Amino acid sequence: MLRIPRHHGHFVFAVIQSGMTTAIAAAIASAPFLGDSAFMAHWLGSWLIAWTAMTPVVLLAAPLIRRLVVALTIASDLDGKART
Repeated sequence: MLRIPRHHGHFVFAVIQSGMTTAIAAAIASAPFLGDSAFMAHWLGSWLIAWTAMTPVVLLAAPLIRRLVVALTIASDLDGKART
């Protein structure tokens, strides 16, 4: 199994997250082709284009999204403690 150093985990997360999201979106967009034998070809082509386009967007947007989340949320007494 491929083992990537943990400090690159944010890149791995971005690739997996963008892949899953675009796969689902491409499947929904390809739904009209379900009756045809062209569904898989249409879905795969759409997914590869979307994944290629979205992975850099996710990687570049992640730091901004993290800052936005911090700005929109407040710390609680449970931060840093085990939740039960």
